[in-house]
Amino acid sequence: MLTKRIIPCLDIKEGRVVKGVNFVGLKDAGSPLEVSKRYNEMGADELVFLDINASHEKRSATLSTIEEVASNVFIPLTIGGGISLIEDISVLLNTGCDKISLNSKALENPSLVKESAKVFGSSCTVVAVDVRWDGSKFCVFSHGGRTDTGREMKEWLKEVQDLGAGEVLLTSMDKDGTKSGFDLKALDLASSVLKVPLIASGGAGVKEHFLEVFLKCDVDAALAASVFHYHEIDISELKNYLKSNGIEVRL
Repeated sequence: MLTKRIIPCLDIKEGRVVKGVNFVGLKDAGSPLEVSKRYNEMGADELVFLDINASHEKRSATLSTIEEVASNVFIPLTIGGGISLIEDISVLLNTGCDKISLNSKALENPSLVKESAKVFGSSCTVVAVDVRWDGSKFCVFSHGGRTDTGREMKEWLKEVQDLGAGEVLLTSMDKDGTKSGFDLKALDLASSVLKVPLIASGGAGVKEHFLEVFLKCDVDAALAASVFHYHEIDISELKNYLKSNGIEVRL
């Protein structure tokens, strides 16, 4: 049985880790290097770095921060934000990250997903999808949750999988930062169309939420930010709790 992964997410703005609620009201959560080193020591399985303003500001992710973290942290690192060209992906992978995450640019130029998978492999190509429920369907948003793309989640997930994405990071904007639990409805619908690994994101508040999502949804990993950043949940304690409840994790 494959082990389930626990992944802290570091939203980066102006060189600092930040976190908000429903994608707004951002608060400082520390230095990217210090936060990353702490997670490395606590037993996180991977780290996800999202430069949340890069696409909106039409620039690439901050390479100096990535280089610093990659040289000090020894778990897989996924970088997202402002990737618009295949050359951007090459630079990031050569800087030390293991995977890249495409979101807004994938929606604008889906062929970038296909080209990334072809040149660097599906295992390096993650597509991040931000969704919000409109009362009848899950709508896909871009540019850090600022823009409703008019796309429906299920169809977009099918498309990115067909293009060669090796993994999907699904974030519920409705649940983001609320600590009310993962969006089981969105995740269940997403897993019904995906054959590639699915990462659940948005809503974790207590250890029980992680157990719930692994028991009730076909997800491969659970991602969280504020509960880890502000020491509300200890990753090693979380993993022991999951293990004691029958979830296979790497201790």
